[in-house]
Amino acid sequence: MFNISITDIALSFFPVIVVAVGFGLLLWLMNYLLLGKRVAIGAERKIPRQLIMLAMTLFGMIAVVLVLPISESSRNQIIALIGLLLSGVLAFASTTVFTNIMAGMMLRVTQPFKTGDYIRVEDYAGRVAARGLLDTEIQTEERELIAIPNTYLIGHPVSVISGNDALVSASVTIGYDVHHRVVQTLLLEAAKTTGLSEPFVHIVELGNYSVSYKVSGLLADVKSLITTRSLLCTNILDAFHSEKVEIMSPSFMSQRQLSPDQSMIPPVQADIAAPVQSIAEDIVFDKAEQASQKEDEQRTLTEEIKETEEAIKSAHESIKKQLILKLDLAKEKLTLLDKSNKNDGA
Repeated sequence: MFNISITDIALSFFPVIVVAVGFGLLLWLMNYLLLGKRVAIGAERKIPRQLIMLAMTLFGMIAVVLVLPISESSRNQIIALIGLLLSGVLAFASTTVFTNIMAGMMLRVTQPFKTGDYIRVEDYAGRVAARGLLDTEIQTEERELIAIPNTYLIGHPVSVISGNDALVSASVTIGYDVHHRVVQTLLLEAAKTTGLSEPFVHIVELGNYSVSYKVSGLLADVKSLITTRSLLCTNILDAFHSEKVEIMSPSFMSQRQLSPDQSMIPPVQADIAAPVQSIAEDIVFDKAEQASQKEDEQRTLTEEIKETEEAIKSAHESIKKQLILKLDLAKEKLTLLDKSNKNDGA
């Protein structure tokens, strides 16, 4: 009798065991395909895959409850308990968290910017160093790391300077005693010396004592944005001073006695070499630049692996070994890069 009861119990729980084992294998396979096999997809691209795994786990738990050898009322109570626990988690968690998650998912769908882009939103500006599901981290020109909630980015206009052709500008005020064509020529010369393409000059304002000019041009390499802005101002000074044009208000007054033919232009110091300086972008945007480079490298290696796998399928035996070695090397690089990203995140 005891053996029969054990057998009956085993038979009654057999569907539960089958469903539990089946979902366990399915979750293991999905984890291997979505996360384990793709070790170098990056933390950002792993988030939606992890959410899929979470949803499948909850679905598996409900499926196991549905096949339990218990009464329908007890089954409904267990499902209600799971729903109550899930509702409690959602209720106790901050509403802002879920709002930021939805905003983060929206940013991933619309893709207004990517890692490494220079963005400006309200009073915040800098290069994107990391994009999370809750917030976006930017590195400012003061080398500060600022985490901006994704809801803030959704609710405010975001200006983006992508990888190519950023507009660099500088403004200057010149007195009415200098003809505007002379000023425009000097500003265009300074922009070309800086390396800006397609430069142009606008007269912004006719003030009471001076005229406001603005020179702009396209910069191909956005990574040198800070240095180029400074260099443009330097070249404007050199261009104007070389032509004896004073950059100051006509109402300028000094307590020193000057002769009428003496101007306030510093003499050219040809014997003094320009000081050796570090490149500002290498220091200011180091984290954003590293994140951008790693993302680009991951993308390049992933494409190389796909192309190599396709080439192996149709390759001749004489070159197949070389392609396999190339494939293994690319996968090893991806694995090392992913480990580096995990260490940086830790």
